[in-house]
Amino acid sequence: MALERQVRAKIAAKRDPQQEKEAQEWIESILGRKFTSPFEDYLRDGQVLCELINKISPGSVKKINTSGADFKMMENINKFQQAIKDYGVPDIDVFQTVELWEKKDIGQVITTLFALGRETYRHADWKGPYLGPKPAEECKRDFTEEQLRAGEGVVGLQAGSNKGATQAGQNIGASRKILLGK
Repeated sequence: MALERQVRAKIAAKRDPQQEKEAQEWIESILGRKFTSPFEDYLRDGQVLCELINKISPGSVKKINTSGADFKMMENINKFQQAIKDYGVPDIDVFQTVELWEKKDIGQVITTLFALGRETYRHADWKGPYLGPKPAEECKRDFTEEQLRAGEGVVGLQAGSNKGATQAGQNIGASRKILLGK
C-alpha cells in the first residue's frame, strides 16, 4: 500500500498546473468554448480530443462516438492517438489510453498536447494558435573537401590522454579479508 502511495505521489508531482492551464486555454481557443475544472474530465471520453485534431487537421477522425459503452469512449482516445501520429507527433510523445481513461497520468496527457502543439508549427496550413515553444529548425552546413581533410589529422577529445596515469598500485583480484567475530 505504501508503494502505491509513493507511485501516485510521484505521478502527481509530474503535473504542472501552469502547463495544464496553457493546454486548456489552447484547446478552448481552438474549439471556441470554455471548460470548467477539472479539465481532465472533459478530455476523458476522447470527444474533445477528436474535435481538437479535426480542427487542426480536418477529417482526421471520421466518426466521433458521442454515446455508448466505455469501450466506445476509449475508442475515441485511440482514434485521437492514431490521428496525431499521422499528423507527425512522434510515437514516444503519445500517452497511453489508460493514462487518460483512468486518470493515472494526466501529466503525460498534457505532454502529448504540447507535442501536438509543437507539431502545428511544422504545418504551413495551420493558421490557428500554437502551444509551446517553436521547434528548432535545421542548421545545415556544407564543408569543402579541404575542410573535411583538415579535420582528419586532429585527435578528438574523445581519444583522450591518460597524462601518465597507470594501473600501478591497483591490486585487482586481491582477496579481501573477512574478519569473523569470536
